[in-house]
Amino acid sequence: PSRAMRAPLLLVAALALARASPRHPPRLLGGLEEADAQEEGVRRALDFAMSEYNKGSNDAYHSRAVQVVRARKQIVSGVNYYIDVEIGRTTCTKSQANLPDLADCPFHDQPHLMKKTLCSFQVYTVPWKGSHSLTKSSCQNA
Repeated sequence: PSRAMRAPLLLVAALALARASPRHPPRLLGGLEEADAQEEGVRRALDFAMSEYNKGSNDAYHSRAVQVVRARKQIVSGVNYYIDVEIGRTTCTKSQANLPDLADCPFHDQPHLMKKTLCSFQVYTVPWKGSHSLTKSSCQNA
């Protein structure tokens, strides 16, 4: 490379090496990385996925997350969130006129009404546009 290019290239190489230290494994653009379930982006993506799940389910009761099993994210032209979550049936019915916050809805404790489901959601978000879409969803009884 020409002299003019050598300094910026050395800087880029030094930054890449510094970023790849043992404390911070190298980040691959477009690569999947683990995400904290408490991270705001993960929580928003999960809220959106649960809202879509409840809209699409023909259950008389709302469901909500019991626990996030695994959360990962992928930086693309927005962010893909891959969330594996255990969800449970609450005592709040969909026919209630003024629904409380789902977080306040207790889970069913009667064996014949209890229902636990494992779901994998993929949510694509574009944070600077405030847009979310549920790109994949699969669930099975736990």
